[in-house]
Amino acid sequence: MLSAYITHPDCAHHDMGAGHPECPERSSSIHDRLLIAGLLDYMAPYDAPLATRTQLARAHTMSYVRELIAAAPTEGHRFVDPDTLMNPHTVQAALRAAGAAVLATDLVLAGKASTAFCNVRPPGHHAVREAAMGFCFFNNVAVGIRHALDVHGLQRVALIDFDVHHGNGSADIFRCDDRVLMCSIFEKGIYPFSGEDDNGSHMVNIGLPARSGSDAFRAAVTGCWLPALEAFAPQLVYISAGFDGHREDDMGNLGLVERDYAWVTRQIMDVAQRHCHGRVISCLEGGYALSALARSAAAHVKVLIGAD
Repeated sequence: MLSAYITHPDCAHHDMGAGHPECPERSSSIHDRLLIAGLLDYMAPYDAPLATRTQLARAHTMSYVRELIAAAPTEGHRFVDPDTLMNPHTVQAALRAAGAAVLATDLVLAGKASTAFCNVRPPGHHAVREAAMGFCFFNNVAVGIRHALDVHGLQRVALIDFDVHHGNGSADIFRCDDRVLMCSIFEKGIYPFSGEDDNGSHMVNIGLPARSGSDAFRAAVTGCWLPALEAFAPQLVYISAGFDGHREDDMGNLGLVERDYAWVTRQIMDVAQRHCHGRVISCLEGGYALSALARSAAAHVKVLIGAD
């Protein structure tokens, strides 16, 4: 069975202006690297559908969904926070990005794909229940997870977030939902300046100091994530796959490299094989140094689809 590769041309039309790090070339650089590496030969391509308002409202308030859609400019850019802008194509791209997570959920749970990688933008893990922020508009992974829980009836879903920034939006949405185990590793003291207080029976969030490097990252996964995941026994695993912890990416300073992303993906896949028939859905989050992003995403996908 092939893994699913979900993307859409609409994602390239969302543009926040010249010089903005969350640029359209992010998704194309990943696509080109997967193509050159031959990994797309082992994946079934799908166009991301538009998420419906009902699907979005499982993770966001309906009033926020309506307000964001209505706020789309007819020309130029509109700020939603100091570093997050909308252009006339943003809503369409954001609906595709969230819709990709929904489609991935349906495909994997129906047994039509073993795993899925959603190469979509804008990213989502900073979008809280009632607001856009941090380059994010809808929380793509959260929309997919709530679809798995509320439509497919799952009871235990794990969310793994290895972006260099804490997924504050995901924590906001799932803080009171013990059907979701959230495990994240992020760099302390950088945007969004949260995470270390988001811990409990179903949140395992670990802030690492700058320049921690591979050893500290792997120790946190082995010592904290893996025991929690084993005890939780997820029925499905989602990954907020951010690659901005790479040593070439100046959005963070953890000092990770491609082999770290391959290694952590292998740990996640091993857990998924033991507990949920290998069912894993990965959605792109951060990563802004284009070459490092493409190489890291390819290392991640290679393990995700079993080509390692």
